[in-house]
Amino acid sequence: MLNPHNRRQFLSNAAVTTAAAGVSLSALRTRADSSPNHRVVVGVMGLNRGQYLVSGFAKQPNVEVKYVCDVDSTRIGPVAKQLETETGKAPQGLGDFRRILDDKEVDVLVCAAPNHWHAPATILACAAGKHAYVEKPCSHNPREGELMVAAARKHNRAVQVGSQRRSAEGWIEAIERLHQGVIGRVFLARSWFAKARGSIGTGVPAAVPPHIDYELWQGPAPRRPYLSNILHYNWHWRWHWGNGELGNNGVHGLDLCRWGMDVDYPIRVTSSGGRYHWQDDQETPDTHTVCFEFPGNRQITWAGLSSTRHGGRFIEFYGDSGTMEVDSSGSYVLFDKGDKKVEERKTSPLNDAPHFANLLAAIRNDTPLELNTEIEKAHKSALLCHLGNIAHRTGRTLNCNDANGHIRDDEDAMKLWGREYQPGWEPNV
Repeated sequence: MLNPHNRRQFLSNAAVTTAAAGVSLSALRTRADSSPNHRVVVGVMGLNRGQYLVSGFAKQPNVEVKYVCDVDSTRIGPVAKQLETETGKAPQGLGDFRRILDDKEVDVLVCAAPNHWHAPATILACAAGKHAYVEKPCSHNPREGELMVAAARKHNRAVQVGSQRRSAEGWIEAIERLHQGVIGRVFLARSWFAKARGSIGTGVPAAVPPHIDYELWQGPAPRRPYLSNILHYNWHWRWHWGNGELGNNGVHGLDLCRWGMDVDYPIRVTSSGGRYHWQDDQETPDTHTVCFEFPGNRQITWAGLSSTRHGGRFIEFYGDSGTMEVDSSGSYVLFDKGDKKVEERKTSPLNDAPHFANLLAAIRNDTPLELNTEIEKAHKSALLCHLGNIAHRTGRTLNCNDANGHIRDDEDAMKLWGREYQPGWEPNV
């Protein structure tokens, strides 16, 4: 039977963390409470998810959101007005994020643009001397993730990725307990995502609305005609710009599975699924199951359902002494080997503020690697999504190098490791 930890004793012991856990509760609090010894100036690119990030960063001590930027001019005014209401100071509205990079006052570029922009914008930010906060998945393809890590290292920049559960106390506690052996050797992690999405229909060529800079929206992606059903969300389901549900929401669960199991790169990836529900323009699966095998007889699975709200629990970890179930916020339940519930922990709802504070402390303390979701960690997790999608698109099992995730002995699959770019937009480090 499992031996439940006393919560007070656990928290007192949490200052000593295994390297695999990455950050302890005490370290998290130290970083979050770091004295804001200088003002941090932020510019936000992409105002869909970005409007939430604008407000979140503006609420941090001694932070100024100087710019709000979007290729859709109708988004800029409302976000700027809301920020002025919250802070008493209106930001500057922009259509081209490169003007943010030109401003020497700016410390951080926040990139909440579509996936095909995540890596190119972050790499340009690092080259301009800016730190970055980039939404998940950090990259559109594996090669971009490698380039992002290289750019962060070359320019000594802090690059935090929006996998915010790595800064949540409940999740930190759950992962530390796994690493301490609370359920023994963990050999399997399973994750689920379910949502009832509607059909995206069939798009038709259309005139670009006058308030949208479609040329800049495409940016690094090779040019495609404007279609009536792509902007502002359905690009997720087209390989040219997005990564499907696996990259959209699966990356959250897979990142936590990988963290909990203390694994890096897989040795084998298999995929099953397809478009089972709707028949429309969507290219990515609406029903998808992916399996990742790792050295040491360990495995992670993810199941995504985009046509029903009924799915499995968020994440389950299986060990040789018991099981841990964890919900999205980090509340968890422990079961012994006989499947008897022996402990339950409740945590507060997920709050992104500690994740923002973690980045700001790393900037102020000049410790760019001391990030809860530093770009190298995020690349390893996003790579699982990319490999799962490559396995799906090729219809083959992928055998991978456990030193870097590269696909072995499959030239066709490795062609999907990177992408073609619009001339002049190729990311360079």
